[in-house]
Amino acid sequence: MIATSRLDYPLPPELIAQVPAARRDGSRLLVVDRASRRIEHRMFGDLPRWLRPGDTLFRNNASVLPARLHGRRPTGARVECLLLRAMGPAPGGGELWQCLVRPGRKLAVGAAFEGAGGELSGEISGRMEDGSALVRLVTRSGEPVVAVANRCGEVPLPPYIERADDSRRAEDRERYQTVYADGGKQVAVAAPTAGLHFTPALLDAVRALGVRVADLTLHVGLGTFRPIATANIEEHPIHGEIYEIPEGAQRALFPPLSGRRVAVGTTTVRSVEDFLSGRDAPLGRCHLAEARIFIRPPWTFRGVDALLTNFHQPRSTLLCLVAAFLAPGSADGVDWLMGIYAEAVRERYRFLSYGDAMLIV
Repeated sequence: MIATSRLDYPLPPELIAQVPAARRDGSRLLVVDRASRRIEHRMFGDLPRWLRPGDTLFRNNASVLPARLHGRRPTGARVECLLLRAMGPAPGGGELWQCLVRPGRKLAVGAAFEGAGGELSGEISGRMEDGSALVRLVTRSGEPVVAVANRCGEVPLPPYIERADDSRRAEDRERYQTVYADGGKQVAVAAPTAGLHFTPALLDAVRALGVRVADLTLHVGLGTFRPIATANIEEHPIHGEIYEIPEGAQRALFPPLSGRRVAVGTTTVRSVEDFLSGRDAPLGRCHLAEARIFIRPPWTFRGVDALLTNFHQPRSTLLCLVAAFLAPGSADGVDWLMGIYAEAVRERYRFLSYGDAMLIV
């Protein structure tokens, strides 16, 4: 077993990026060569020099819904409702959603509130094992809840990004979203942050090298922010996330391969590895499933040859994945990763969602 404490590291608060870089591709890039164990400090705009003709860039095109809605109880007390997942039509009309609500303990089943400036009403219909609530939402105009959220909601930034007012609300709407996010797939409560660094021009440069791009979708959930609370990482109850991989992206995972399979982000890795678990050929149709695998050392990767990722929180499941990728099939990557992170701290890299990136080849 691997003690969770081995994935702890000192992260100075001032290194947690509160705002994005001035330019998306202006972030820094720490490059790790696994074969030589060499580290280079570069800029994200330099990425094409590590890509080769024939490589395929796999990326998560999930779009972030402005899912944080504010409202009030009939008493005037404030309520916050964070949309997590649409569960279908609600008995009695409206839509049933899995949500996080605040103040959670004071909102019992049957509690009602009005939100989004009066554009929708909500009623707590039930509770789920993870502490979230089932909420029946009815919009005043009869339009979908997603339409109201896009008009009135706030981007659900991670809890470590602090906002004292709404002065950066427009910037967050633009920058906490990849440039290739599919607006028809507003299924994420958190951005696939490794992709935030790409610009249209950089993607054009990548394609000009002869690198192909394949899109898949993973519905990023709040579990990505949940630290490991157990003594050993193997005891952590991993969260599930829905993903879909179109037929074209499936085929790019299987031989004959003309180059490396480069995953943009841990969400992409989780989708690919779950799909390939016990599978030796594409399905011939879009694959929709729920990933419940916990990628941790030791892990043998079947579908990823290089990984682009951001710097992650201490004691997180994402650190487990990156450590496993550094040294596939062994547990040696844990200490190696902590050494790399220590150097990133010394070099004053910016951490977490709006921070810098790391490429492992």
